Amino acid sequence: MEFDTVIVGAGSAGCVLANRLSADPAHRVLLIEAGGSDWHPYIRMPAGIAKLAGHKRFNWGFTTEPEPQLHYRRLWWPRGRVLGGSSAINAMCYVRGVPQDYDRWAELTGESAWSWDAALPLFRAMECNTRGADAWHGDQGELGVSDLRHHNVLTDAFMAAGESFGLNRNADFNGPTQEGVGLYQVTQKNGLRHSSAAAFLAPVRGRNNLSVLTQTLTERVLIERNRAVGVQVRTHGASPTRIEAGRVVLSGGTINSPQLLLLSGVGPADHLRDIGIPVVRDLPAVGENLQDHLDICTLNAATQPVTYDHVNVVLAGLQFWLTRQGVGTSNAAEGGGFMRSRYATDARCDLQFHFVPALLDDHGRGRLPGYGYTLHACVLHPRSRGRIRLRSADPAAHPLIQPNYLSDADGFDLQRMCEAARVSREILAQPAFDPWRGAEIFPGTLASPDGDFTEFIRSKAETVYHPVGTCRMGADEASVVDPQLRVRGIEGLYVVDAAIMPEVPTGNTNAPTLMIAERASAWLLADN
Repeated sequence: MEFDTVIVGAGSAGCVLANRLSADPAHRVLLIEAGGSDWHPYIRMPAGIAKLAGHKRFNWGFTTEPEPQLHYRRLWWPRGRVLGGSSAINAMCYVRGVPQDYDRWAELTGESAWSWDAALPLFRAMECNTRGADAWHGDQGELGVSDLRHHNVLTDAFMAAGESFGLNRNADFNGPTQEGVGLYQVTQKNGLRHSSAAAFLAPVRGRNNLSVLTQTLTERVLIERNRAVGVQVRTHGASPTRIEAGRVVLSGGTINSPQLLLLSGVGPADHLRDIGIPVVRDLPAVGENLQDHLDICTLNAATQPVTYDHVNVVLAGLQFWLTRQGVGTSNAAEGGGFMRSRYATDARCDLQFHFVPALLDDHGRGRLPGYGYTLHACVLHPRSRGRIRLRSADPAAHPLIQPNYLSDADGFDLQRMCEAARVSREILAQPAFDPWRGAEIFPGTLASPDGDFTEFIRSKAETVYHPVGTCRMGADEASVVDPQLRVRGIEGLYVVDAAIMPEVPTGNTNAPTLMIAERASAWLLADN
C-alpha cells in the first residue's frame, strides 16, 4: 500500500489533519489509530465522562514511574485510545489560553505564524460557537462550541463564592480577559460531545482518497537514507505490515509521538543503544521537556442530595436521549476560573480551577460515600520538567513516563501548589456554600493546623491531563522539530500534536492542539 501522507494517531490533531489534507482529491491520505470506533453512548453523552477515565476500551491507561516528590506514588495518566483521542474522553472545556502564550511560542521559535495575531484567525475559523461570531469567536467552522445546557445549583454557589472571594464573574474565558470565575464553554453540538473525530473526521469519511485504519498499532517509522518512507504497523496481532508513504506525520500525542520516534531510532543515542535499537538520528531532545499541570482537589461533603454523586442514571439517560437536556449534558467540570495569585510572575493567570458538583477522588475511579463537591486547582506555568523514555524495544509496551513533578530546584512549583490549595479552601468557605456545606473531606488532617498544605500536595496531587512538550519545536538545533514541525535531520517526517509545544499554555490543551493542526495543515498542503 502506498499513500502520499500517512498520519499516525486519530486524536485531536490527527482528525483535523485528515480532514484538511484529504480536501485535495489527488492527495491520498491514510489515518491510523491504535484504538477503535468512537461510537459509544458514554462518548456521545457528555455526562458519560464519569465512565471514561478508567474505561480500558477507550483509554491507554498509562501510569507514571514513582514520583519522588509525591511520596513515590505512581500516578494514573488517562489518554484517549479511540477515534478522537483524548477529545473523546475529556471534560470538553474549551479554553485556548491567552495571547502571551502564543507570542511566547513565536519568540522561542522565531516564527511569527505561532503568534497570537496569527493564531486567533485559525481559532475563529475552526469554531462554530452558539453565541455567534465576534472579534474573538467564529460561527462557521466545524467544531461545535456551546454554552452548557444544564448546570448544577452548586455550580452557581461556586461562582458566587468566587465573587465573594474577590474574583470577577467572567462570561468568556476566551474573550478579552481570562481572569475570573464562570461557566466553561464546551465542545458540544446539539447537546452531544463534539470531539475532533465528530467535528473533523466523520463528515469526510466518505472521501475516496481518505482511508482510516483502526485497531492498528504503528510500530515504527520506516526511514531510509534519512528520509521517512512509510510505517510498519500491526493490526489485531497479525504479522507486521509495511505501508509506504511520501511523508509521515506523527500525531500520537505527548506520550506516543516521542515513543514512536524512539522506536524508529530517532532520539538520544545512548538511550537507544541501551534499549537495543539501531540509532538512525541522534536527537537528544526527543522525550525531554515534558510539562503538565499538576492538580489538587479540595473536597467537601454536602448536607443535601443535590450533587451528581447518586443520579438516577435511567431517568437522566432517558431525558438526555429524548430531549438532549438535563444532567446528561453536563461535562461534570461545569464551572471554573483563573486567577493571578500573589506569586504570579507575569501578567498571565497562574492558577486555574475546575468545579465539579460531586465527590471526585482518584480520577473518579472509585466512589466516595455520601454527597459532596470538588474544587480542582492547578498551577499553570510549572518550572519542573520531566521526560518520556522507552521501557523496552517492544512497541506494545507502555513507555516510561517521568513527569518529575515539583522537582524544580527553588521550590517554585510546590509553593504555588500550596497556594492553590489555600485559595481553594477559602473559596469553598465562602457564605454561598452555607446552605449545603458539610464536613471537609480533603485536605482535612492532611493540612497542618497552621495552614501548611505540603503533605496534602505530596499525598493527593494528580495530573489534570495537560501533558505537552516532549517533541519541542524551536529555532535551535537542539529542538526536536523546527518551527514548521519537521523532525530535524529526517526528511518527510513531522510531529503535529501537543508534544511540539515549547511551553504549556495558560489553560486546557485541546483547543491549542486543534489550532496547531490547523496551522500545520496549511503548510503541508502548500508542500503537496
